[in-house]
Amino acid sequence: MYGRRVGGSVVVALVTALSAGACGAGASEDLVIEGSPPAAPYRGPLYVPSKTVETDGPQARKTESGAAGRALECDGDIYAGGGSEPWSNGDGGATPEEGLKLYFEIEQPDVPRYGYRVEHEEAGRVLYSFDVHRRTKIAVVVAKDRKGRPGWGPETSARCDPAELPSSYTDKQPYRVWTDRDGHRVPISRLNSSAGAEHCDWQDADFLELDAGSDEGSADRKVYARDPKGVLPSGMLTSAYDGDVVMPAGAHSTGYHLDDRELWLTDDTSRAYVRTSDGVEAWPAVRPAMGCR
Repeated sequence: MYGRRVGGSVVVALVTALSAGACGAGASEDLVIEGSPPAAPYRGPLYVPSKTVETDGPQARKTESGAAGRALECDGDIYAGGGSEPWSNGDGGATPEEGLKLYFEIEQPDVPRYGYRVEHEEAGRVLYSFDVHRRTKIAVVVAKDRKGRPGWGPETSARCDPAELPSSYTDKQPYRVWTDRDGHRVPISRLNSSAGAEHCDWQDADFLELDAGSDEGSADRKVYARDPKGVLPSGMLTSAYDGDVVMPAGAHSTGYHLDDRELWLTDDTSRAYVRTSDGVEAWPAVRPAMGCR
């Protein structure tokens, strides 16, 4: 499973259709907790005008996510962010914490639902943050009685790439986070893999999504599949999966690992090569617009 950002929000994309140190949150399952603030708390204004833009990318998401995007402390780019939709009388919360709960009800984000702290407050607004190593990875600004938003509720939100969240959370998600040759977690916006969707009987297949380009959404973004039992539909793959091949001449290691899997590539992007403890597998590319319905 992977998240593709479009217009500041996370949407279901191809592989979603194909697949069904100390964290500041600690072990608590409470939505809001007490504890040490981030090392460098956000002290800017909690109202920063936000607007929807037609393009996508880190700068667009920062524009759309207002103060929440500015409160993040990502290792990489902003993964997702934006403003909230209006709601009706009676839907808003009576307290800031109820406003944070409404964020989860409205947005249904793929983020932890525990371990948020009050990072900053001002009249009518509160910034909640989810911190990892005392750095803000998820930020939600809740506001009171804004136009079209009676009571307390979300105004803007933003988050870093899921790979920057604790493994205690990401290990329970459908996507799998790879590591580079130095052991650092690779952003899922660059590389991730997942099992196939059970409701399509594809659970014996694996999918890998890779963006080898420098620009998000570039033509270098590819999806590959491992299909040892032949469960995927005819015509879905650009060639047959082969679980026992000789590594091609000119292939190079990306340095990306997942358990005993190591990703190798050649100049021919129609196949990705995965070296395991048992040998080398050739994963063919998935044809565009192919997915589980």
